[in-house]
Amino acid sequence: MSSIVISDQFDSGNIDVVDASNPQDIKLAIRKDNASDFLQFFHFRLEASTGERCKISIVNAGESSYPNGWPGYDVCTSWDRADWFRTPSTFQDGVLSFEIEMTQNSVYFSYFTPYSHERHLDLLAWTQGDSRVTNETLGSTIDGRAMSLLRICETDTPKRKVWVIARQHPGETMAEWFVEGLLHSLLDEDNPAARKLLSDTAFYVVPNMNPDGSARGNLRTNASGANLNREWQTPSMETSPEVYLVRERMMAEGGDLFLDIHGDEELPYNFVAGCEGNPSYDSRHAELGKRFKNTYMGISPDFQDTHGYPKDEAGKADLRIAANWLGEHFKTLSFTIEMPFKDNADLPNSIRGWSGERSAQLGKDVLFPITKHCD
Repeated sequence: MSSIVISDQFDSGNIDVVDASNPQDIKLAIRKDNASDFLQFFHFRLEASTGERCKISIVNAGESSYPNGWPGYDVCTSWDRADWFRTPSTFQDGVLSFEIEMTQNSVYFSYFTPYSHERHLDLLAWTQGDSRVTNETLGSTIDGRAMSLLRICETDTPKRKVWVIARQHPGETMAEWFVEGLLHSLLDEDNPAARKLLSDTAFYVVPNMNPDGSARGNLRTNASGANLNREWQTPSMETSPEVYLVRERMMAEGGDLFLDIHGDEELPYNFVAGCEGNPSYDSRHAELGKRFKNTYMGISPDFQDTHGYPKDEAGKADLRIAANWLGEHFKTLSFTIEMPFKDNADLPNSIRGWSGERSAQLGKDVLFPITKHCD
């Protein structure tokens, strides 16, 4: 019987070992977010003898924040941390189970393709090499990490301002993959649509709203246990400095379009959630939203508007949520963009499911509905 080593002592690592004495019956448990009861994100490395067949059970999956997210879900897996594929899993009696034959002696598993802090720093460094980009630190998080804002424009007097924020919920790593794709499209010198847009439109992009939670391997909260997407009415530097700093800058700059990028545990589709419940929502907002969604569907087969969240009743929006608060405060189009942890049921990929690469492509494609909105 081979010796099993389970490790999560790296960026965004999250797993507890219950029993790893038998490779045919490895029992693990997901840790809660460090200062809250949210529980779903995992990321760990398994080491075993080459040729061994390992069977893994996450025994507390049924106690997770979104247990309906496990049926139909397959585990993101990589031998080299670069190429990620899906390992089939089953969910029964509250236990998520999967197995793998060790063709190499170590393998990584994650709830979704990770987006590391190192890759985040590399993305910032790459963008600031473009003369149109200013990389600014708004302040510090609770753990002392930089809250980074990218301002992208060719003019000091833009006609319009577009805000894109991502990863308020740190375990939703697809959100930063999305932003990476958007930035590559936006800064492509050979992309005429991007060049025309940047001639009179400023982009303000926060690639990671929650760097502390990301590093800690949290699903939804920051270092203090705050769910940032419920902090937008009354943020504070004590519990939610990330929102406080970004919101202050938004109020100083203004904006004409706000996009907040997320992932959904349960729904196997890409969709947007709007502000239909906002007190100021009217026919103008409805028409702007319809045009945005129709343009997005016209360019990307991965985006649809049939499946999504129920719309809030008029006047009953939760204004603690970023998209709702921003739409109400600025009286403009504001969307939450959601992507799946599972796969896109409309266009499935049996090998990779929904992936970092497809998230990045959806981010590239969002440039078209943004352009239509700005027109």
